[in-house]
Amino acid sequence: MADQYVCPNCGAAGLTVFYETHDAPVHSVLLLPTQEEALNFPRGEIKLGFCDQCGFITNVAYDPAPQDYSSRYEATQSFSPTFNAFSRRLANDLIARYDLRDKDVIEIGCGQGEFLVELCELGGNRGVGFDPAYDAERGLKADPEQIRFIADYYSERYTDYQADFVCCKMTLEHIDQTADFVSMVRRSIADRTDTIVFFQIPNATRVLRDLAFWDIYYEHCSYFTPGSLAYLFRRSGFDVLDVRTDYDDQYLMIEAKPACDPALVTADDAALAETRRDVEYFRTRIPAKLREWQTTVRDLHQQGQRIVIWGGGSKGVAFLTTLGFYDEIEYAVDINPRKHSMFMAGTGQETVGPDFLREYQPDTVIVMNPIYCDEIQRDLDRLGVSARLLPL
Repeated sequence: MADQYVCPNCGAAGLTVFYETHDAPVHSVLLLPTQEEALNFPRGEIKLGFCDQCGFITNVAYDPAPQDYSSRYEATQSFSPTFNAFSRRLANDLIARYDLRDKDVIEIGCGQGEFLVELCELGGNRGVGFDPAYDAERGLKADPEQIRFIADYYSERYTDYQADFVCCKMTLEHIDQTADFVSMVRRSIADRTDTIVFFQIPNATRVLRDLAFWDIYYEHCSYFTPGSLAYLFRRSGFDVLDVRTDYDDQYLMIEAKPACDPALVTADDAALAETRRDVEYFRTRIPAKLREWQTTVRDLHQQGQRIVIWGGGSKGVAFLTTLGFYDEIEYAVDINPRKHSMFMAGTGQETVGPDFLREYQPDTVIVMNPIYCDEIQRDLDRLGVSARLLPL
């Protein structure tokens, strides 16, 4: 059975499926204005397959057809002071590392333009951002002489746009044909071998070791470890300058430049062996992790506690749908006002703002991302809410 699955990262056949979840909403962050639409949202299958040749992990059941990266797609994180501090630090770091001043910058998958605007304003750069979900009404306002946005997928039709720095944050994990995509980026750069490329994606090593099933959802069809990411870029004609993690090891980042003389590329045996161990660890321990969370939440619910989750995005959808929580948790809380009065795909909880909790007074707040615990606690203190924080 495994022989039918071909790795889109290296082309090897024989991926081994080690985790499955069914009826996953095909989108986690579309704005859904009615509970009926949320409960009846289209579903898909997740079957994570591991490539023993390069260490890549992919959803072998993924179908890109139902994906809708339109103006209804709402993944903005810029309402969080914690995230904004990280984003500004990262922009300043990249500017300093690569002397990005008075340079041309391209961002692939720019969202509503927050990071591109930072790179351009902090470094005095010129930018072009590509994203089919870009909405001029929601996007950051910028000088059109300095920054342009194109509401489309980046492809070779845009090779006229050349840059000193090509940035792609939190996008590659949404692309199933990873080698084709990164090779296309390399071809688009052509002979500008001084161009720096920066990609940021979720760190699959952390997902495996933390048994973070809430970070596995349908839109994310591709999962990288440091070894498999470096392998992909070298195989696609890049020299890897750095591979590192940040944001409490949640983000995996790679910096590269076009290779002048590409060599034969093989996977790092030590890194591959480490990923094999991590996959086996996840496979054997994830059932107990799922039971643990189901028992915890249902016990609290039976005790009459009011429970909310904090985080009305993809982690929240994956947590609720994977565990099958409907009545046990009534609301999802999110600081993004665009999500308020919308409903969670699959399970139908209404998304509310923090101020709602002043009257609702929950007993337990399950935090979808522990990095925001301090920020959330400050909000709860401001609102006079004495709920217990229960981070994933």
